[in-house]
Amino acid sequence: MIAYRIAAHAATSPRGIPRLRPGDDALSKARFEFRWHDHSTSSLDPVTARRMHDETLPAEPAKAAHFCSMCGPKFCSMRISQDVRDYAGGTASTTSRPDRGHGREGREFRSRAADLPGA
Repeated sequence: MIAYRIAAHAATSPRGIPRLRPGDDALSKARFEFRWHDHSTSSLDPVTARRMHDETLPAEPAKAAHFCSMCGPKFCSMRISQDVRDYAGGTASTTSRPDRGHGREGREFRSRAADLPGA
């Protein structure tokens, strides 16, 4: 039944049906803000969403973790996106810089980018 609901939702979402958008936006916003309880509540199958999150991150502090269970703390695209936004806005500390930890590859990329026309 859940696979049917997901398939139906995936087929109707691109059609721009107005009543679907608020639910999709709420789910995305809860995920981006790491509000895992709201995220599972907004999903198509809240019970399964909560169970799957608890299987991978069972400890109580994980319910407030600022990373998802799929990518983990080092590669969470939502956390990295927020770090980049903070850095661009000047609110990031030096320990949360997006280029932290990239070492030689980061320096090499930046030096090549400086040589590009228009840089």
